[in-house]
Amino acid sequence: MATKIVVDAGHGGSNPGAVYQGRRESDDALRLAMAVGKILEANGYDVTYTRTSDVTQSVGQKAAIANEEGADLFVSIHRNAGEYPGQYSGIQTLIYDDSGIKKQIAENIDANLEALGFRNAGVSIRPNLVVLNSTQMPALLVEAGFIDSDTDNRLFDSRFQAMAQAIADGIMETLEGAQVTSSNVSEEEPQEEERHRPPMNRPPHRPPMRPPIPPMPPVPPEEPEEELYRVQAGAFRERQNADNLLQLLENDGFPAFIVYQDGLYKVQVGAFSRLSNAIAMEREVREKGYNTYITT
Repeated sequence: MATKIVVDAGHGGSNPGAVYQGRRESDDALRLAMAVGKILEANGYDVTYTRTSDVTQSVGQKAAIANEEGADLFVSIHRNAGEYPGQYSGIQTLIYDDSGIKKQIAENIDANLEALGFRNAGVSIRPNLVVLNSTQMPALLVEAGFIDSDTDNRLFDSRFQAMAQAIADGIMETLEGAQVTSSNVSEEEPQEEERHRPPMNRPPHRPPMRPPIPPMPPVPPEEPEEELYRVQAGAFRERQNADNLLQLLENDGFPAFIVYQDGLYKVQVGAFSRLSNAIAMEREVREKGYNTYITT
């Protein structure tokens, strides 16, 4: 049975990931990753976090942390974004391929989140993602709803703790089910480890029910954001072109992300409060052969 789990909060620091109306993917991912990890810890699992604060990490660093820990499972928490706001909604879990236990974990996580009211976009094979192809253990990337979907954001906020429980349950139910299947221990005589595991206060299997969603309280107005300087490496009308450039920048170790604005998918690097830091980053990106300029 897997006991050491690395929980990753996607993006972070100068790489906020997807941004929508001041809401940052890196912030939502960190909150949810910490909540999932705490549930796993309470149930006896050895949990390591790639980050516990808003720090900058490359995707390669995240994979390296999991490998150095000798983890049995790697779970990365993200939020999705469409080509334009409101285009899509729903949850999805990405895996490198459909072999091994990771597919079953992914399906169980998605089913649990669907029971909370999210549209289930299913499991997707994504062999080109560094956190999935550079980790030496089963790895999953959970897209916890679309950050540019008002429907998904309402669910994320109103059912937040239930979401964390749903993801943790999907992991624990699969791992513990695999242990029972692989052993010849009867139900009357559970293994020693199972007898000493703290109670989980949950049924072993969830029926496919969709509980009613309570009404959302009014959202208070957001405070004005601090102006940040960013290095822009490209702007495209087609999302695939932006994704291609994003992958190149990430492979070169830059904290790149995509912002949809004015009908364009803008590929940017970093977010700096000081212009001097943005200038230094632009120089570094330009030296790698990219066409850049500084924007806010």
